[in-house]
Amino acid sequence: MSVKQLSVFLENRPGRLETVAQLLGDANISILALSVADTKDFGILRLLVDKTDLAGKVLCDNGILCQNSNVTAVEIGSAPGSLARVLALFKEANVNLEYMYTMAEPIGEHPIMIFRFDNHEAALAILAKNGIHVLSDDELPKA
Repeated sequence: MSVKQLSVFLENRPGRLETVAQLLGDANISILALSVADTKDFGILRLLVDKTDLAGKVLCDNGILCQNSNVTAVEIGSAPGSLARVLALFKEANVNLEYMYTMAEPIGEHPIMIFRFDNHEAALAILAKNGIHVLSDDELPKA
């Protein structure tokens, strides 16, 4: 099970993030989670939005390079050490975590972490074996 993520490739210069946010807002697309990784010359904006296909079209129609990929959205307990306990499961199984970020607003009472693994299927098996809730696209909020 996975959710669609939109990766947006941007020049690292003033106003580029605002442009993306404005285009999505004008199209009535809600940003549910985001992460920005940058270098001196460019950045990658990773987004979960409520209308992934429309968001990709809007951005591409405006000359912004983007692509879809799958990530894993996992419900994490809110008690201290909850994230560490989940991460330990992947370490024990030698599944590498490529990156992670969190949703801006939890859907329920627990935080939602977004993970990208080098072995998606192995990660899903670990989560299922340990009774950890993995969200689907259908469980994400829709505007």
